[in-house]
Amino acid sequence: MNNTEIIPATIFSKTIKGLGDIHLRFLDIEKDTKTIYDWVTRPYAMYWGMQEYTLEEVKLSYQQIVESEHHDAFIGILNNQPIFLMESYDALKDPVSAYYNAEKGDRGMHILVSPIKKKISNFTWYIFSTILEYLFSDPQTNRIVVEPDVRNEKIHILNKRAGFQYHKEIELPHKKAALAFCEKKDYEKALLLEAHKKNTQKTETND
Repeated sequence: MNNTEIIPATIFSKTIKGLGDIHLRFLDIEKDTKTIYDWVTRPYAMYWGMQEYTLEEVKLSYQQIVESEHHDAFIGILNNQPIFLMESYDALKDPVSAYYNAEKGDRGMHILVSPIKKKISNFTWYIFSTILEYLFSDPQTNRIVVEPDVRNEKIHILNKRAGFQYHKEIELPHKKAALAFCEKKDYEKALLLEAHKKNTQKTETND
């Protein structure tokens, strides 16, 4: 009998200087549910909407996503440890499409970073940029759509840093959300701005 654990395959990787390699793989229901349950039921994950869920309810929710034809769930890995949960969906086939002029190639995205054990500078940005580069690596993705809770200030800051353009507030059944979009050119422009800031900081430090 072979007891060797089957390790889910990496589908995307990004090397972060000074941090290591962030790997992305599809969520494994049996392997990941307990970890996800621990994250989504903590106070910091209030905007994820699962704080009152039982383990079985979390498992069922992600089982439905895994089995969906237009919705996927992923786990991010660093140093063999899970560091974030990401959901990606075809916005044209999602209820959010009723709130704007949805187009083919619109990709929706949700992200939840793991509880912080040790503060790492720019950690969330490294995760966010890895996800965007993965999504934009698909030639069928024309723009990324997000609809975070209007009260979630931290994600708004991160979205705008990455080049998301905010359009309007919408009343979804479960939340009041801010609808925002990011095309690849918006993200690339944001990266240039990040590089400029970094170079400016280096220059000021060396003066």
